[in-house]
Parts: sequence; structure tokens; C-alpha cells
Amino acid sequence: MSEEAEEVKRLLAFKKRLERRVEKLESELKELKSILEAVNSVLLAKGFKRAEIAKAPTLPAEVVPTKEEVAVQPSPMPEFKEVIPLKTASGESLAKLYVGDGFLKIVLAEDKNFNVNTPPFNQFLVERVLAKMQQKDGELARAGKLRPEEIFSYNIIRDGDIIREIHIKNFDAERLRELKSSVKWTLEKMYEKMKGQS
Repeated sequence: MSEEAEEVKRLLAFKKRLERRVEKLESELKELKSILEAVNSVLLAKGFKRAEIAKAPTLPAEVVPTKEEVAVQPSPMPEFKEVIPLKTASGESLAKLYVGDGFLKIVLAEDKNFNVNTPPFNQFLVERVLAKMQQKDGELARAGKLRPEEIFSYNIIRDGDIIREIHIKNFDAERLRELKSSVKWTLEKMYEKMKGQS
């Protein structure tokens, strides 16, 4: 066998080893990505349990923005497919809804300073809409019709009594419509009360 043929044989063997190595690394990368995805979903589930309205939520430091951070540095969130602005009839900005896959982030207009104690926030939005959705899913989960990680959950991010953001997980298109109209109606009523007091 000529020297050239020998070299080609060696190169072919080397190419095969390289291909096997690339294959191995690609499968390792795939595995690492799926592990990372699992860790992310566990973190998301742990970070977005229902907050108690009576006191500030106990969330990891990086999720609770301070007053200065709210405008400058939004909390880390999944990617959003759509942003829906909520405005009054006269065009006043109330909030923005950032819609992701099974995740909704409602960022309230900073210049309004919506107070958690202003009706109908607790009486309507929290008790009759958010808590009811969560309760319904809890019953479905107990009946075995829903996995625990699929239960509707919400978290209210506050700066003292001022509501900054509301994070919501696990909802369908119908609930999204209901949430959008309920949040808009609540904020409009709160804004009217706030204008009446000023």
C-alpha cells in the first residue's frame, strides 16, 4: 500500500473518531439543556407561589425590585409573546400586560402609585378573581384532574403598600381574557377613587 493510501486510511480513522466525539458532545449538550430547563421550571414554581396580601411577599432578593430598580431593572422573566397596554377611556396608562407561555406579568403604571388598600383591589381582583381561579384549580388537582405544578398561581410584588407588579402562572386563553378585563376594570375604579381623593 502506498504512503498516500496509508495517510488517507489514517485520516479516515481520525475523522471517524472526531465524528463520534462530536456526537457524544452533542448528546451531552442536549442532556444538559434539558436538566437546565427542569431546574428553571422548579425555580419558577418556587418563586411564584401566592403572596400573602397582608404582608410583603417573601421572594428571593433578585425577584423583588426595590423602588429604584423597578424602572431601571425589570425582574428576570421568561420571554414574552405579546405586550398589552391597559388604558382608561381618556388614554391614561394604567398598566402593561406582558404575556408569555403560561406566564403573565402585569406592570402597573409607575406614575399612578396604586395602593393595595384602595378598593376594589382586594375585595374584587384578589378575592373574587385571582383567589377563585386558584381555588378552582386546587380542587381539580385534589380530584386528580390537574398536576400540582399546573395550578393557577399569582404573586403581588409590592413596595410598601404600592403595587408594582402582579405575576400570574398557569392560565388559558379564556382566563387571560377574564384577567385582562378584570385588571383593567379594577385599575380604572382605583384610579377614579385616587383622582377623587387628590
